[in-house]
Amino acid sequence: MDKTEYHPPKVWTWDAESGGEWAKINRPTAGARYESTLPTGQHALRLYSLATPNGQKVTIMLEELLELGIEAAEYDAYMIKIGDGEQFSSGFTELNPNSKIPALFDTKNNVRVFESGSILLYLAEQFGAFLPSDVAKRAETLNWLFWLQGSAPYLGGGFGHFYYYAPEKFQYPINRFTMEVKRQLDVLDKELGKNRYLGGDEYTIADIATWPWYGNLVRGLQYDAGEFLQVDQYKNVQRWADEISNRPAVQRGRRVNRNWGPEEEQLPERHSRADFD
Repeated sequence: MDKTEYHPPKVWTWDAESGGEWAKINRPTAGARYESTLPTGQHALRLYSLATPNGQKVTIMLEELLELGIEAAEYDAYMIKIGDGEQFSSGFTELNPNSKIPALFDTKNNVRVFESGSILLYLAEQFGAFLPSDVAKRAETLNWLFWLQGSAPYLGGGFGHFYYYAPEKFQYPINRFTMEVKRQLDVLDKELGKNRYLGGDEYTIADIATWPWYGNLVRGLQYDAGEFLQVDQYKNVQRWADEISNRPAVQRGRRVNRNWGPEEEQLPERHSRADFD
């Protein structure tokens, strides 16, 4: 094992060449980098996103609302190509000053909503679905929603980055984040051994938020890390992930704003149910 130590300088300086494939995108500054307006559509809800796990949360939620027959949840979804830096346009940063997908604009209420968990909560409250009204059940749903919002960065920005994306592989960060991801999987497995869904027997925004991250992980669709993480040992998570993956709205939602993989799984833009045909 390489024992070479890194000694941080007294003052950190940005090295634009040290960021691997994202070096041309990542910078230590915020704000718009160029002027460009966002496209507009025919529906009150306009989503600007990409089919990453965080993006899938919102498109699955919208498709689930439509599956319930809630026509007011119709939406236009436009792809934001984060690899090309489209999240730094002036139009997008007006919606989300943090320059991260997804971002939603509700033209009916003239409301911008950013951060995927916030969007799920906003839609659940607007349409009265996938968030229990009972005080205890609502609290339990929000417990798991916020658990996911705090845990997923360890999976994505931690484990996923160092195991899959980083230009160089280092034992310490991979071990550190692997341990945490497996601990999180064990948390989920124990919970799902007691309940059909996260927090109880009702499918909620907690499941919708968590499935794109941990469901895709245990189904072998995230970071190609199934064998490394021994995901087969988490039987309850596997059962939950498979059940949710069979929902028609989930199958549609995971395709929206996707332009990679098999052609039948791609739908770069979405404006109506007919687009899936």
